[in-house]
Amino acid sequence: MHFKALTPMLWTSDLNGTIDFYKSKLGFKLDSYNDEWGWCHLHKDEVNLMFAVPNDHTPFTESKATASFYIYTDEVDELWASVKEKENVEVFYPIEDFEYNMREFAIKDNNGYILQFGKEIKEA
Repeated sequence: MHFKALTPMLWTSDLNGTIDFYKSKLGFKLDSYNDEWGWCHLHKDEVNLMFAVPNDHTPFTESKATASFYIYTDEVDELWASVKEKENVEVFYPIEDFEYNMREFAIKDNNGYILQFGKEIKEA
């Protein structure tokens, strides 16, 4: 048995706002959208995300996650420069080199989900 990929399905109460955030702030592309289902699929390069508006049978008041979402990138400094001062982007922590050999930063999306972006630092 071989697992091929993981695509999180995240809940949102603002599907259109979420689509706009990921497209305009991070350069994601909208692959699929179904207004009747309250669902969409977005991707950027090899990163895939789905968002859905919870149905009436799901208790939901706000978007919460007990984890952050870590996205590896080759161009963490360029990405940081492009998002750090964009309107409606909340910086969770600024870019920094960490002792575990990663250069990274984190922002919150429009739902409050924490998105971390990192690049491995080669040891000297």
